Amino acid sequence: MTLSRRTIPDATTLQAFECVARHGSVTQAANELNLTQSAVSRQVKDLETQLGLLLFDRVRQRVVLSSDGQRLLPQVRKILQQTEEMMLRAMASAQSEHQLSIATLPTFGSRWLIPRLSDFAKRYPGKSLNIESRSSPFDFEEENFDIAIHYGQPVWARATCHFLCSEWIVPVASPAVLDGIGDEDLKHLRHRPLLHLATRPKLWAEWSLANDIELESPYRGNRFDQFAMIIEAAVAGLGYALVPRYLIEQELADGRLRIIIDRPMKTDNAYFLVLPEGRMKKPASLDFCNWMLGQVDGLDRSAPGEGPA
Repeated sequence: MTLSRRTIPDATTLQAFECVARHGSVTQAANELNLTQSAVSRQVKDLETQLGLLLFDRVRQRVVLSSDGQRLLPQVRKILQQTEEMMLRAMASAQSEHQLSIATLPTFGSRWLIPRLSDFAKRYPGKSLNIESRSSPFDFEEENFDIAIHYGQPVWARATCHFLCSEWIVPVASPAVLDGIGDEDLKHLRHRPLLHLATRPKLWAEWSLANDIELESPYRGNRFDQFAMIIEAAVAGLGYALVPRYLIEQELADGRLRIIIDRPMKTDNAYFLVLPEGRMKKPASLDFCNWMLGQVDGLDRSAPGEGPA
């Protein structure tokens, strides 16, 4: 069943309702919206009539949301936010050939990508980037991104995945945790606290098996949902962490973390640049992809299951 457009309130009416609800005052809402009090009151009344609901109760000199108003308010705020985002995207699209929207994994973006973006800016002046974090695949038709940086398998609906690099993880800890322990002493690992990535709970078990190192309990220890948290926990001395080496370049350089045993392990998945169908030939996207491939030259670019390139 399709609703008549006449049943959809306009944005100004929803703004009036949200503003009165936020201030608890028609007067303050009118001041913010640059309208008369009577105009704001009329808009709220029209919305109540259209919905058949009483949205506010008057308490002394204030207006207070009714139970129906409380249920409606979060949905109205969501609609207004989506409308604002739509307008901002439409305004930005005038420069779409020079603008690039990128979805990146949170820790990869903050620790590896962003520190290198000054080089991209120098090589491609005039290009502007919109970078947002996404932890899992999404629908490109619903989210207006030109490129996604993806960790996993090369599978993404209505998009093409281009191999970027493999992932090698190394065991690290803070100098305080390693104080007095020899670099080649493997026994100290068995009874030490381990830090785990919640989405990859088998990493320590897989690493210990690959390196023939016995751990008392490879699944026991604190869990975190992002590598960024695990890195900070390791720096703080909470335990031993398995993390991709390229995410801790600064910590290794300034000595806040040390590699326990230099026995890296390649994970089963890899990093990919993902381009949506219909936008794969956008010049700015191709520039960014070529730049990214140049940036990972120092990393292992062999596909999962292959030896180092």
